[in-house]
Amino acid sequence: MKILGNIVGVVLLLIGALWTLQGSNVLAGSAMSGQSQWLYIGIVLLVVGLVALYWTNMRKPMPRR
Repeated sequence: MKILGNIVGVVLLLIGALWTLQGSNVLAGSAMSGQSQWLYIGIVLLVVGLVALYWTNMRKPMPRR
């Protein structure tokens, strides 16, 4: 489960970074470039990705019986 959480967190970070860069018009060449809504959506995805990574890696493992 930890591997899946890390994969999801990293994917969210990468997509969020891409959308943030496109929304802030750093990466041009798409319909999303220069659109502020994609900047905000990207920032939200970055935060969600960071929270997912933190939550996945900071949980205490359940004790085995």
